Amino acid sequence: MTTAVRTEHPHVVCDASISGGEPIIAGTRIGVAFVARYLQQGVAPEQILELYPHLTPAGLYDAISYYFDHEDEIGRIIAASTPEQVQKRVGYSRGAKGLITFKGR
Repeated sequence: MTTAVRTEHPHVVCDASISGGEPIIAGTRIGVAFVARYLQQGVAPEQILELYPHLTPAGLYDAISYYFDHEDEIGRIIAASTPEQVQKRVGYSRGAKGLITFKGR
């Protein structure tokens, strides 16, 4: 059983069994990078809370605080999760109509 590793932010943890150990909001599978992408797109925190009603304001705002305290780390996570980077890392191709084919399958 994997245990969540606490961060200096009480509502943000890292758990190797969830999102590869990337920082997430405790008690959820929602990553800080996921929240950061919303913010970068101009989505207000109140809107995020409406979209994900199981989040607490404290958890969300702590994730936002973590993002601002660790912008380089979260920026790297976001950059590594672009479709092009995932395609390179996982090794798949997209064919007609967006059909994904994995190498060796």
